Amino acid sequence: MQSLSNPSPIKSLIRPRPRVTRASPNKLVLECIYRSDSVSFPNGVGSNRADWQSSCAILASKVVAQQQPIDKSISGGDSGGVADHVAAVNGHKTSVDLNLVPIEKATSNSNNNSSIKPHQPQKPLTITDLCPAPMHGSQLRVAYQGVPGAYSEAAAGKAYPNCEAIPCDQFEVAFQAVELWIADRAVLPVENSLGGSIHRNYDLLLRHRLHIVGEVQLPVHHCLLALPGVRKEYVNRVISHPQALAQCELTLTKLGLQVAREAVDDTAGAAEYIAANNLRDTAAIASARAAELYGLQVLADGIQDDSSNVTRFVMLAREPIIPRTDRPFRTSIVFAHDKGTSVLFKVLSAFAFRNISLTKIESRPHRNRPIRLVDDANVGTAKHFEYMFYVDFEASMAEVRAQNALAEVQEFTSFLRVLGSYPMDMTPWCPSRGDDDDDGGNEKNPF
Repeated sequence: MQSLSNPSPIKSLIRPRPRVTRASPNKLVLECIYRSDSVSFPNGVGSNRADWQSSCAILASKVVAQQQPIDKSISGGDSGGVADHVAAVNGHKTSVDLNLVPIEKATSNSNNNSSIKPHQPQKPLTITDLCPAPMHGSQLRVAYQGVPGAYSEAAAGKAYPNCEAIPCDQFEVAFQAVELWIADRAVLPVENSLGGSIHRNYDLLLRHRLHIVGEVQLPVHHCLLALPGVRKEYVNRVISHPQALAQCELTLTKLGLQVAREAVDDTAGAAEYIAANNLRDTAAIASARAAELYGLQVLADGIQDDSSNVTRFVMLAREPIIPRTDRPFRTSIVFAHDKGTSVLFKVLSAFAFRNISLTKIESRPHRNRPIRLVDDANVGTAKHFEYMFYVDFEASMAEVRAQNALAEVQEFTSFLRVLGSYPMDMTPWCPSRGDDDDDGGNEKNPF
């Protein structure tokens, strides 16, 4: 797989009180992209082009303002300075709070060379980062959740070779990065063949207005990692993501590691934690790439219990793609009904009568109306849960049968939204190195 850059993760884009400071004469950076007290739009933060253009105009005005002397704002008196940004541009209010902070000049002596850190931070975001998606031949910026070495980074590289992978500390930050034009795509896990659905991302798909434009299925190979020179006998703790710990439980027992298991946010983060804190009594379950990035050794390779574990990732973009009929397509929808689950059979029949195969159906509680009360004179008041239903089916929206099916579904539902119609991942199954071992083989972990 191609080498990917190792930037530090994008931290949460929601901060209560962003700091505003002067930058160097001609260079500005962004510290706070979105603030919770900004103007809200019904279609999501920064989702329309007018909002984006307004935000860029605000940035441009700040560039001019900060090129002027700012002695007054430094000495006191009128302390607002550039902090008082334009509330509206051309009549368009902006929900994006683009506050600027300086890049401080390095004052270190050239003769006094400091030790080189293994991971250099990502370059600060500048005004050029808030630009439309790159055109032909340009490098795509792809956001993923985790730190460099995570399986999501590998999925981003498989989906978009030679991309610029942008790590984010939360799933929602990856959504926001695409909405605010910091990234062009986001690659996020939605289901795992052993662990099931990643419910958090299904909820975020409904909350945000991004579109699914593709999918990729990734084989993930688990390794037991530790600092160089550490032997398995010295390990008394194993850390990783909860799913990775569960997926390697039997193998860890076979290796004689009757030690404490501790859960962390992601697998690559566990490897980074061990390296950063020089923990010689702790091992991590992560990928071989994480071992290379953080200078760890592989104590055991292919330690997953089951070789038939696959993770499906979806690619998200601001605009949908044009559906086609010259290759297999998958379409994802979400719907709800005021009368509860009684309509589910009718909805499924709309696909069955047209010979459309369903590949997934998932129910999630309706957040705005989780409980439905039904009054019956004979038995009293009954309480029922309200659900949102997520369905994937094998058909393109360019096909007439899919269009007719959704037209019929719309008659039975109170809410219907197409999350995306996109090409299916038809990549042949490629077992990892561990599949030839007696213990089991390759396992895929969405994290």
